[in-house]
Amino acid sequence: MQTPKVEIYTEATPNPESLKFVANRIFLKNHSIDCRNITEAKEVPLARELFNTYVYVNGVFIAANFVTLTKKAGYDWNEIIPEIRDFLKNYLSNNLPVVSENFQPPVSHSVETGKEQDIKEQEIEKRIKELLEQYVKPAVEMDGGAIQFKSFKDGRLTLMLQGACSGCPSSMITLKAGIEGMMKRMVPEVVEVIAEEA
Repeated sequence: MQTPKVEIYTEATPNPESLKFVANRIFLKNHSIDCRNITEAKEVPLARELFNTYVYVNGVFIAANFVTLTKKAGYDWNEIIPEIRDFLKNYLSNNLPVVSENFQPPVSHSVETGKEQDIKEQEIEKRIKELLEQYVKPAVEMDGGAIQFKSFKDGRLTLMLQGACSGCPSSMITLKAGIEGMMKRMVPEVVEVIAEEA
């Protein structure tokens, strides 16, 4: 059976400096990667190639079947789109590696000591992660980004903004009006949601 031709199309994101390049192939399964510079792309050959090849690349976010590219100010998407589309088509067509063999997906931070308070916080963390997975992740991925759980301590939930969400003018509104409101209703122990950019 012949593998279908690689197709790439673009989708706008709420962040004017970020654009989502969607493929009919899978880049990554079960996790995402946010590289804000060449150093962070050490174990991510796809991101490293994008940083090395194109001077305007300011961030690379890779998830499931898309790459969200964040560009430096002063560059025009109309000039960038065709060359990035061709680059990604060639990369996928040649079955080049997205991540190196040494790559370790990021692990969320949680405390596991067995104390009663820690066990209660672990249960809260589990509910928070389920809500993020079920309600937040699908919506945010549609906009070319991700919001990942970082920590929960003393009622303060810290989330990592990745991809198009990082540096997006509307991400704080989404975070405070949308996610914080939902978390406070569904998990009363959450008193505040804080964003941390990757």
